[in-house]
This record gives sequence, C-alpha cells and structure tokens, in this order.
Amino acid sequence: MTATREQADELLKGIAGPLASLRDDQWTAIDSLVNQRKRMLVVQRTGWGKSAVYFIAAKLLREAGEGPSIIVSPLLALMRNQVEAAARAGIRAATINSANMTQWEEIQAGVDDLDLLLISPERLNAPGFREEVLPQLARSVGMLVVDEAHCISDWGHDFRPDYRRIALLISDLPANTPVLATTATANDRVVADVVAQLGEGTGVLRGGLDRESLSLNVVRLSDPTQRAAWIAQYLAQVEGSGIIYCLTVAAAHDLAEALETAGWNVAAYTGRTEAEERERLEQALINNELKALVATSALGMGFDKPDLGFVVHLGAPSSPVSYYQQIGRAGRATDHAEVVLLPGPEDQRVWEYFASVSMPEEPVVKQLLGALGEEPVSTPKLENAVDLSRSRIDQALKVLDVDGAVRRVKGGWVVTGEPWAYDHKRYDGLADARGREQNLMLAYETTDACRMVFLRSELDDPTIGQGERCGRCDNCTGNHLPTDVDPALAERIDARLKAPGVPLSQRKMWPTGSARRGKIKGVQAGKALGRLNDVARGPALAQLLRDNAYRPATNWRDDQWLTRFVAVLADWDWDTRPATVIALGSADPARAEMVASTAEALARVGQMSYGGAVRAGETEVQARNSAFRVNALDRYFDYSGLDVGEGPVLLLAGEVDSGWSVTVAAADIAERFGVEVLPLTFASRA
Repeated sequence: MTATREQADELLKGIAGPLASLRDDQWTAIDSLVNQRKRMLVVQRTGWGKSAVYFIAAKLLREAGEGPSIIVSPLLALMRNQVEAAARAGIRAATINSANMTQWEEIQAGVDDLDLLLISPERLNAPGFREEVLPQLARSVGMLVVDEAHCISDWGHDFRPDYRRIALLISDLPANTPVLATTATANDRVVADVVAQLGEGTGVLRGGLDRESLSLNVVRLSDPTQRAAWIAQYLAQVEGSGIIYCLTVAAAHDLAEALETAGWNVAAYTGRTEAEERERLEQALINNELKALVATSALGMGFDKPDLGFVVHLGAPSSPVSYYQQIGRAGRATDHAEVVLLPGPEDQRVWEYFASVSMPEEPVVKQLLGALGEEPVSTPKLENAVDLSRSRIDQALKVLDVDGAVRRVKGGWVVTGEPWAYDHKRYDGLADARGREQNLMLAYETTDACRMVFLRSELDDPTIGQGERCGRCDNCTGNHLPTDVDPALAERIDARLKAPGVPLSQRKMWPTGSARRGKIKGVQAGKALGRLNDVARGPALAQLLRDNAYRPATNWRDDQWLTRFVAVLADWDWDTRPATVIALGSADPARAEMVASTAEALARVGQMSYGGAVRAGETEVQARNSAFRVNALDRYFDYSGLDVGEGPVLLLAGEVDSGWSVTVAAADIAERFGVEVLPLTFASRA
C-alpha cells in the first residue's frame, strides 16, 4: 500500500500541532523512504524538521507492516528529546544508552512492540547487543536512521570511530531496507564520504543553510577577565535565556561561578555532569528557570529549545563547521536570536591539545596489537601491559576495531588475524584538514565579510547567491557590539576567577600493576594556584611555566606569584600548619631553580623551615600509563639532601598532570621522615 501525503500530514500535526503541514522537500524525503525504499542523505539546516521526517516515515512503515526502525543517535540529550517528541505524536519509542542500563533487557525483549528504537553508536559493538539483538533487528528493521551523519566521516568536524561501524550494519540489511542519514553540517567532501558509505544509488536532498533569525557578532577582548565580565554585563541586555559555550570543563565551571557572583542564575553543564543532573538542567533551561547554561560541547546536537534567545562562545571552536552546528541551537522558532563569539589567544593551545588526542599514534597502535592475542584481554589488563593511558587505549582500540584488526568479545579484546597497516596518508590528510579548519576559524574572527555567508560557504551551501549578504551580522549592519566593561563588575569577576587556589585531585590507591600496593599513606589533599585551562589564571600560568624564568621578589607583597601563594596558604583549612617547605626538583634546571627559589621564599614569608629540594633525574620520565609511571618514578627522585625537622611538610612542585610524580615524592618523604605531606603546585593540568 502506498503512503499518501495526507497521511503524513496527519502524523505531522500530532508532532507539531494542528496548523502544521509538510513542506515539499520533507514529503520528497518521506516518499523516497516509505514508497520507494531508497537510501537518502538529507543535509538541511537546524530547524528544518529532519526528526519529523524520520518519525513520520517510521510510523508509516510500521502501519505498512514493517518492523521497528532503528535510530543511531550520538548524544543522550538528543535521545531524550526524541523519545519525548515521539510519545507526543503517538509513536512508541525507547532508547538504549548508558543512562538506562537497568532497563536494557526489558527494552530488548519488547522491541517488536516499538515503532522506534534509539541506540548510541557505541552499542553497535557491545558483544551482547551485536551478537544477540542486532542480527534480529537487521532481519526485521523497518528503516535505519543515522542522525548527525557527519559523525560517520573522517572529514566531519565531529568524527566518531564508533559511527564507522554503521557501514557494516548497512551491509547486513536486506536490499530494500530504507536508510536515512541526516545532518546540518556537511560540506561537499563529507557528503561524498557519507554517500559512499551508504551505498550506490543513495539520493541527496540538500537545502540552503541560512538562518534568518540569527544575528552573528564577534567581540575581541585580549584579557580573559574582561571577556568574562563582558558576558556578565551582556546578560543584562539580551532577551530570553541561552547557552554560553566554553572550550573546557574547567572554563565552564569558572565562568558559571563568576556569573553567579555577578548575580546571574546560571549552571555549568559538561561531559562530567551526571545524567540525571543533565536532564534536570536541560529542563530548567527549557522552562526559562535559568538565564543560561554554561556548557561544553556536551550540550549540543539534539538539545531542543525552540525559543533559545542567544548563544555566546567564550573561546572559539576549532572549525567554522562545528561553530555553525553549535550556534544552530538558537532562534529555531523566534524571529531574532543573538550569537556572539569572544575568541582568545589561548584558544589555539586548546585546539592543539584536542587534536593531539583525537588520532592514534603509530607506536601506540603497535603496542596494543603486540599485547593482544586470541584469548580475550580486558582493558584494565591492557593498561598494565602497555605504557598507555586508559583514554589512549580506548581510542586506539576503537580505530583498530573499525579497521577489522581487533574485535571486542565477552571478556575483552582479541586480534582478528586480519592484516593491518598504519594509514599514514589518511592521518596526515586529517591533520592537514584540521589545520586548515583552524585557520578558517581565525579568519572568521577577523573577517569584514558577511559572517553568515562565510559559515555557509565553508559548508558548501549550494544556494548562496552572487554577492549575497545576510544583512543581520555586525559586519553587514555596521553595528558592532561595544567592548566597554564596567570596572566595578570586572573587579568582582576578577576576584572570583582568581580566588585562592584550586584543589588537586588526590590519589588514594597505588595503581594495579605497579610495584607499590594498597593505600597511599601520608599524603594529604593538595592545592594549586590554578589550572592551566582556567579562564583567568590559565594564560599567565601557562606563560610562567613555559619560560621558567620567574624568581621571587625580595618583598613578597610586590610579587604577584608570592602573594597568590600566601593567599592560598591563608585560605587552606589544614589540621596542622606546615613546619617545613621542600621543593620538588625537575629534569629542567630552570624549572628546578624556579621551584626551589619559590619554596625558599615561601618558607621565609611563612616562618617555616626550608628543607631543601628533592633532586630529579636528568631525563624526564615519559611513561604515561599509571603503573609504568609509578614504577619509573621509584628510581627517579633522590631524597638524600633533605633536612626535615618537623612536619607537616609543604611539598612545592611546578605543575601536576597525572599527579603521580608529586604523589610518589610526597609518599616517599612521608615514609622516610615520618611526617604528613601537603602538595602545593603552581598549576594543575586537570
């Protein structure tokens, strides 16, 4: 039986209200899927109604006697919103994701009663799901939907290795099974890549990407405190509620606290926010109970608040395409929404870090392959066998799995025996592409051209006219947002952002696989002046640790770093005041001298004894895996020159990353001298 446009329109009214009607291109997509059983890639702007297309197509296929449709969806926020929207339209939907593990068996048992099953791409490779549930679904699936399909492509701005498994799933589907891939952010290269993975005969429905409701602006302020204060001031002028994006978790928390100091009802939302708390915060923003969520990219694809009034970025994303995707949250059902970018010189350092961990290194991959065999090896055991961190192991295994070199089974990972070689050409090409994207983002910040047309051009929008301008951005109107900041407000924000110290993450147990066993004794919770990715403190700390040229002033009140250390010590709620200060040495002589001279100065200012410096080896320990690093540090430090009379001891270090260097040294001092040790550092990378 052929589905009609009238049937589709009736279903749309259940989703979007009694006055809603399908646009021609929406019906074209639905007709292609339901009546022609085609494979389709739909590239349309945010707010076009992509979810309505697959909701309606899934329901029509179900009414025609087909099985439930599978939607592969990348984020929890996206899944929650889609399940709720489907329920409002009378469409039976459920989701299998990391937040509802206790319901998996029940959902899987009742899958035949559903119209839609939403799953995360990671579930496609879970052994139980892949071997027991997926074959059954593949035989009876009504339609496969790949939401945010740019994630399939290596060249996409948000590539995810798990998404590449979808091509394998597609190859197992019956020939006439309709497949729909949707995205708002795909340039020509990504479109070609996705079409190739969907298969021969895939149709492409591509529309214009202009967002008529958005007014794009860039505000350039060199000082991070000024940028934070500008946002606090801006919130008083902009209507509605919105999202303020930050590049790092630390920056999101810092800015949220600073805005609260200025009287704003905001909250931080990051990848570390618990699932239930995320849901609560999303609903609070939807209900306008918050002025803004201060978020990382964890709040992105799929969050649906049609009347979102603004999107602000404190720090620029690394590509115009990802920027377009994030600002697309705003103005979906309003005539006007404001978009503001406040870039900073530290942005590029953050981009470089994320780029460095996004692609596997050849030695990393070879180490892993050498540690695997035909018997399953769990990730914790791999962590003990190779000198790699857990995150690097997980990332490399995903890539190897998709390439067919390893396979996840019950009990861990095994090698498949398939030949595999590191694809230098592919990864070099990706690195070059990322570099070009970063340069384009820098160009966006300074361009005097139309900002919306700039972004649409980077997405290869086929509908851009000759000489077209949006007429809404700061460059088109000539109305650039003022950069003046109220000095009193800036002072309050600065005081909050530079409040004394941040806690160091405390190690409680020695890592499995190291020569040391059990609880770590004698090491108390420590502090740092700040994190390297802090909004206000980070840039100056990063510069200080790059130069290693700082030496304390004679009068501590004239020295910004000593005054900050004194403030941290004064604010420290310790059980017993430290009596001795010790410096933790470094393989870098300049760093060692900087830390030792600061430790001496702190001892003098705080009327404590200076117990000397722990001498470090000539070559820095390179091990990244926890057990390997602890074992290497056993032979790295020399404590023979220390003079420890009384405790507790304040152990001063330059910076903390994994925390193992300062933990090993502190534990050794505690054991040798029978004292408690409190770590203190210039900066933390965590």
